[in-house]
Amino acid sequence: MAAVPPPAPLPRSFFDREPLVVAPALLGAVVRHERDGEVVEVRLTEVEAYLGEGEDPASHSHRGRRPRNQVMWGPPGHLYVYFTYGMHYCANLVCRPEGVSGGVLLRAGEVVNGLDVARARRPAVRRDVDLARGPARLASALGLARDDDGRDVCSGGSLQVLPGTPVPRSRLRTGPRVGVSAGAESPWRYWVDGEPTVSAYRPAVPRLPRSK
Repeated sequence: MAAVPPPAPLPRSFFDREPLVVAPALLGAVVRHERDGEVVEVRLTEVEAYLGEGEDPASHSHRGRRPRNQVMWGPPGHLYVYFTYGMHYCANLVCRPEGVSGGVLLRAGEVVNGLDVARARRPAVRRDVDLARGPARLASALGLARDDDGRDVCSGGSLQVLPGTPVPRSRLRTGPRVGVSAGAESPWRYWVDGEPTVSAYRPAVPRLPRSK
């Protein structure tokens, strides 16, 4: 029997839409990354949509283009990777036409291929459902790093977003984004109901002013 060819990655037209449209459509899709000959695939179970410059105070592009965030302005179908808390990487898929910023944060997922590799990358994690439960863990399980910033996910290279099994509307949930203080009221987090890999909701804690 002939081997079944792998599915083609999602086309650029998929990402050339509004983040609020792309985000729920990404649930069930599979992010595939090959690094140093090792492949890990994660089925997305939770994402967050972010709009662009002047529209969304929680977005990295809200205050305009900078060297570190220029990928957010497109073209669509590229990965925007950023460093947070001085120790973790997180990843967004860039949406909208080129020149208009916006994207979808990859918040959580289930490792469906390369489980041993993901375990080796996350040795402190005791349960497999926690390997990619949260944006930093997801990026770590996939082996994403600074050099993946700007990577094209539509060209069939080492980093791809593959179509998965569509999520029934009855299992789709939406609510406030996690850990943001500005724009916290926007219900732009999307997840699959009943999935143990979905991260715990933690509202942002307002920072107290420093004492003089």
